[in-house]
Amino acid sequence: MVLVSVLMLGSKKPFSQQSGTALASPIKKETVQESIVFIAGLDEGDNTYYNNAKQYFENQGLPIVDSLYTIDDIVNYLNRAGENQVRFNEIHIVSHSNAWLGMSLKTTRTGKRITVKTLQNLAKEHAIETMCDYITSNSKIIFHSCGLGENQPLLQELKNTFKAGQVVASSYFNVFGGKYAGHYLAKPYYGYYPTAESLGPAHISKEFKETYPEVNIDWFTAIKTRKESSFGKAYSFKFNIPVDWEFTFDSVSDIPTLLNKEAIMDWISESPEMAEVLFKLNIPIEKFRWRSTVQGNKLIIKGKTTVLCVLAPILQSNNVNEYQNITFNDPLLYQIL
Repeated sequence: MVLVSVLMLGSKKPFSQQSGTALASPIKKETVQESIVFIAGLDEGDNTYYNNAKQYFENQGLPIVDSLYTIDDIVNYLNRAGENQVRFNEIHIVSHSNAWLGMSLKTTRTGKRITVKTLQNLAKEHAIETMCDYITSNSKIIFHSCGLGENQPLLQELKNTFKAGQVVASSYFNVFGGKYAGHYLAKPYYGYYPTAESLGPAHISKEFKETYPEVNIDWFTAIKTRKESSFGKAYSFKFNIPVDWEFTFDSVSDIPTLLNKEAIMDWISESPEMAEVLFKLNIPIEKFRWRSTVQGNKLIIKGKTTVLCVLAPILQSNNVNEYQNITFNDPLLYQIL
């Protein structure tokens, strides 16, 4: 579903000759100030996040590019636009993100997901095109990526990469295509259980209540509600986080015997490497389903946890019958660097 035929990396085709609706008329040799939206991903399964975001921004009358899925290609696009005297005041980038796996937006077409480390490595290796001076000090790059505002170091690296005047992202979840609003923010609350080993909604809701004692949410109902059912009410979705390790031993006799989950967890806890991974995830070790197998002289350990995320739409403080307005310069809703 390509709305715009975009200029790909290395192409020298004049920006004004591209087809599509993002820039419908030939660009004159003069500075043009406007906004643009990059839908930087494709929906999978029954998830319609990107399609909903595209429809929302189309309704706002903003030009859309929905065939670039790497930061390298987006920088290239903006550079080609700049060569033709096109400037963008607001650059919207829509990309999945979460607190554990980071952004789904990749560095390059054959590269990795964006993290502080991968962006820093790109800069050192000059592996992506450098952003030219086509983004002004007034330019604002707005990331519609759930929870990205919590990761200030990554936002700073993104700001450096784009040479932007400002980068903006929310610590909350972005919801597009809602039942009562085309775009709103929701506060996330998290619970965990070993994948396929849930003790049921009553047990999980009790854990939520213990974790968030000051929050007034009907956890049992929210956990069993999988989509926005009534105005302002919390609902939930879930996803899995896997961790995999492979260790090679000099001899098969050196491989430890891990007969059960408890033995695997004990061995993981004694390994600085594995313990550090779990420490960064900030998910209790017992919330993973653990399995170990031996293949030749290799020990393979696999863990998987299911994250149950409860979302509570943010309502206006002076009118609980309205969702909070999306205001990108509101420091209560967005991290602004």
